[in-house]
Amino acid sequence: MAVHGQATLKSELRRVERGRNLRALALVAPALLFVVLGFVVPIALTLYKGVENRELVRSMPLVTAALRQWDGKGLPAEAVYAALAEDLKQGFTQRTLGPAGRRLNLEITGFVSLLQSSGRQLAQRQETPVSYAALMAEIDRRWAEPRIWAAMKRAAAPLTDFYFLYAFDLQRDERNEIVNVPEERRLYVDILLRSLWISLCVTAICLAIAYPMAITMTSMRQPLANIALTLVLLPFWTSVLVRTAAWVVLLQREGLVNGTLLALGLVSAPESLIFNRFGVIVALSHVLLPYMVLTLYAVMKGVDPQYVRAARSLGADPWQAFRRVYLPQTMPGVGAGCLLVFILAIGSYVTPALVGGRHDQMIAYFIAFNVNQTVNWGLAAALSTFLLAVVLALYPLYGRLAGIDRLRSREPIDFHRGGGVTLRRPRFVPFAMRGQAR
Repeated sequence: MAVHGQATLKSELRRVERGRNLRALALVAPALLFVVLGFVVPIALTLYKGVENRELVRSMPLVTAALRQWDGKGLPAEAVYAALAEDLKQGFTQRTLGPAGRRLNLEITGFVSLLQSSGRQLAQRQETPVSYAALMAEIDRRWAEPRIWAAMKRAAAPLTDFYFLYAFDLQRDERNEIVNVPEERRLYVDILLRSLWISLCVTAICLAIAYPMAITMTSMRQPLANIALTLVLLPFWTSVLVRTAAWVVLLQREGLVNGTLLALGLVSAPESLIFNRFGVIVALSHVLLPYMVLTLYAVMKGVDPQYVRAARSLGADPWQAFRRVYLPQTMPGVGAGCLLVFILAIGSYVTPALVGGRHDQMIAYFIAFNVNQTVNWGLAAALSTFLLAVVLALYPLYGRLAGIDRLRSREPIDFHRGGGVTLRRPRFVPFAMRGQAR
């Protein structure tokens, strides 16, 4: 009886625990559904769009099916040429060759005109040729070149790495080996490096300005601290477009900055401060500075000033007290602020478009260009995936170097490990007694 009662009690406890877990899951389900539909699904679709390769399949289905049976060596068989002729004739008549031409034109320049002119000539012919291979070579001799068919073979696959390779100025040659694109078509590596460099500069400038600002705000008395916090929040009430346009007015050749420099005699002629890299960095730093200030301020408000006073009373000078007591406790805020500002900077679109020159546009501009102008969603998805990869790579790096996880848990940090403060293991001893302590 005792064993039976114990088993019944265990089953009842499991049933109660199961019901509790189901109720908890029901409470979390709306938030989980929002995350899945709002973040996971769009990211997954973006990744898929970067490898999707169905333009040729939809526009030229017959030749696509025939190319998948071809081994890719030399020139294809007569049946592939016949399928090509039929697809070109129907595509020209129905005006469906555009997507296939744009996709193949990324492989080899001139493919759009090749498809359109060949389709037009085939639509005008009524007789059945003896050899479709000879007919296509007669219409355009490029149909007898292996590189043309190698490009079509690559475009016939349902999935491709073409867009991700192209985002790094790479491509596959006739032997299916990865090589650099021609010099005149190399563009995106420079854009990626430029975006990273500008974002790093903006992050460093924001940190250099925001850190002393946040320290000053935490040391203010309550009325002044509230006023300072309101002034920091004030830019959020103004559109980014308005703030960026204000820098155009300030930095132009006849603007306030150049006028002041000329009046002080620091320059003899107006300097070019706008529509260049300098203008982009200055405007972006101004736009993103409040994010850094608020992140640091939130962390610094939680730092107990008694730790610094204890360090000073134990013989540390102000610089040592700051470097070995105060700074380690604020490193989580430094890491979180740098991460936030860097992510916002590398994805910035409006500010570089307004104050930057043609050689100062960042990666977001070219993502929008490929989506809206060239309708090349595959390349836009590949560039977007690069931004996502940068964020995923930086977060653990910042977490390791700056201890962002400690923003969530107030665990003491051991100074011997480069962290914060623990009262159980005081770091400082009076400098006069340091020799005796050893």
